[in-house]
Amino acid sequence: MKRYLFSFLLMVMMLFAASYLPLAQSTKVLRFARLWDGAKTITDAVVVIDGDKIASVGTGNGAVPKGAEVLDLRRYSAIPGLIDLHTHMTYYWDRAPGTNPRGGRGGTRRLPAVTVHLAEDNAKRTIETGVTTARDLGAQNDMDLAMRDLINLKAMVGPRMFVSGTGFSKRAGAPVDLEGLKKNVDEHVQKGVDVIKVYGSIGGFENVGTTQTFNFDEMKTIVDASHAAGKKVAIHSYGASGAKDAVRAGADSVEHGIEIDDETFAEMVKRGTVWVPTVDHNRYYIDAKDEYGFRPESIPELQNYIKKNFEAMQRAVKAGVKLGMGSDAVYTMFGQNTRELAWMVKAGLTAEQALMTATTTAADLLEMKGRLGCLQPGCVADVVAVEGDPTKDIDAAINGVRWVMKDGVVYVDKRSTR
Repeated sequence: MKRYLFSFLLMVMMLFAASYLPLAQSTKVLRFARLWDGAKTITDAVVVIDGDKIASVGTGNGAVPKGAEVLDLRRYSAIPGLIDLHTHMTYYWDRAPGTNPRGGRGGTRRLPAVTVHLAEDNAKRTIETGVTTARDLGAQNDMDLAMRDLINLKAMVGPRMFVSGTGFSKRAGAPVDLEGLKKNVDEHVQKGVDVIKVYGSIGGFENVGTTQTFNFDEMKTIVDASHAAGKKVAIHSYGASGAKDAVRAGADSVEHGIEIDDETFAEMVKRGTVWVPTVDHNRYYIDAKDEYGFRPESIPELQNYIKKNFEAMQRAVKAGVKLGMGSDAVYTMFGQNTRELAWMVKAGLTAEQALMTATTTAADLLEMKGRLGCLQPGCVADVVAVEGDPTKDIDAAINGVRWVMKDGVVYVDKRSTR
């Protein structure tokens, strides 16, 4: 009798669990006026989506699978889901009167779980820009790992995240035990981070100081240990010396930077190092100065940093450095993630080359080549519909996003009913 009762209860539990399983995704067919697949443009494009992958890309009135859902998006151009290589998704501010982004509520601090829950707003604002993947470079208390996992479980809406956990940091000149750095890398890897983040200099928010913190030997110790564990390394450096040592040490990407010399750019080209300039994040700080309560004298300093940062970007374009789009979005910058693309074009890239900084180049850095940043058979079904032709006018990708699909699921639909 007990055996039959157990079997009955087991069957009930299985039926109950099955009721919560997502329904199998139907085949979808998407039609666009034009489609940029990461390498070339296809007109009158037809995309067949099977579950969360792209099954085929063709033109005209190709065969439509029986029972497929057809979405007519021929008012729009299609581009791959974009990749933001530098965010801080857990930096959340509720915009409450009398508070500022970094000050919290009267100095109180939220529990990490509360912040993770609230930060879904940042994630939603990000995916609305057409960014379906983000590399998140710095968070406390494993909050970025929690967000990544919740999004992967579809318990939270947002871009898929590649996360670093807490970044490596130290005071300039402070002694460091190299064996301790290796141990710290191992601890990060054991936690499950996707990338290692190193603060190779000071600099952040209204502070545009460029003083280097980690020296070459320390950077190389971190890089070598990370690479041995199969993890790539992103090194933050506001200044030229930190950037030079980061490249020499083997960093996979360098974040920010001014006054980077031609020798360092040449070494980046030789090694394939990706430079993520993040020019636009200082533009954001100037625009949001009142929210932060920045000192008036800090604004000219930010403006000067933007000028030097952009000048370095122009020289990097001429040198053939691989550029990656990173917003360095924090707090109220989410929803402006792709404005960096306009700086790329202003610096000398074509609109199509600028798109590559947020698709093919970024996917390669994430070791997701052929899976992300592309609209070809076998690629993940991350598709963005925009008004206009983004390969001719980059503003179409920045301000023209009307529809966003991630993993074969539509998350954003702002199509006009006209």
